[in-house]
Amino acid sequence: MTAIDTNLTGDPLALNSFPAASRATFAANYPEVPHLLHHDLREHPLLALDALAALGEALPEASVEYNKGDLPIGVDGKPGSNGLTIGETIRRIATSGSWCVLKNIEQDPAYAALLNGLLGEIEEEITARTGEMLKMQGFIFVSSPDAVTPYHFDPEHNILLQLVGSKEMTVFPAGDARFAPDHVHEGYHTGGARELRWDDDMLAGGRQFTLNPGAAIFVPVMAPHFVRNGPGVSISLSITWRSTWSYAEADARAMNKWLRARGLNPRRPGRWPQSNIVKACAWRALRRLGAKD
Repeated sequence: MTAIDTNLTGDPLALNSFPAASRATFAANYPEVPHLLHHDLREHPLLALDALAALGEALPEASVEYNKGDLPIGVDGKPGSNGLTIGETIRRIATSGSWCVLKNIEQDPAYAALLNGLLGEIEEEITARTGEMLKMQGFIFVSSPDAVTPYHFDPEHNILLQLVGSKEMTVFPAGDARFAPDHVHEGYHTGGARELRWDDDMLAGGRQFTLNPGAAIFVPVMAPHFVRNGPGVSISLSITWRSTWSYAEADARAMNKWLRARGLNPRRPGRWPQSNIVKACAWRALRRLGAKD
């Protein structure tokens, strides 16, 4: 894709965005405990609305998702278009009643450098716990006032940095079948959707985090969550990575679906630091042989 012309001067990546205290907090809680951090990434020109609108217009269609913002917490399938283009949605985000996500921003060289710079600051803490960082990706969320991102989970280790506006994220325990049943995990890791069934009775099991500009939250792999935007426009940057452990958990889930289809009742994968490598290797061998889930 064509690089975005941001007219930057100097080195935009000399950030030192995570203070030492936040890095210590991250090291103490990673990879299983959701927690708040602080960052100093403010008013970066790559993250201004006009730059983000240009990025959205330059990204491949598959890398852009945008929907109406007036949504319930639980949504079955995709909630539908807002009738605007992605550029219009972002430039008019204060009034378009929408939320949008720009996926895999590392496809643009300037945003790839931004992502790598941020993750490089905490690479030491990450590799000490879960080993080499794999498949590093970035996502930018732009949301209208009061927009809701419905209840779902994600397969990556994730830090969401709040840049503009405020939002509340409610996070639920990862690996707990009360909040994300095993069959949904198994379906997701074999090509299914990641939206989850919502019941208001589950709310008491979640932990709510308030994010204002300068705050960030770490969300563990596959921890269900939903987001309510505050009364103003919100811009957030999600920096994500995978690990050998996260891939093993995903493949073990796929293996469980294969076993369940054959009348067995397999045990769900263990959470970190438990190894899921036996099932993962079994699924990888079956996949090479052309097995179907």
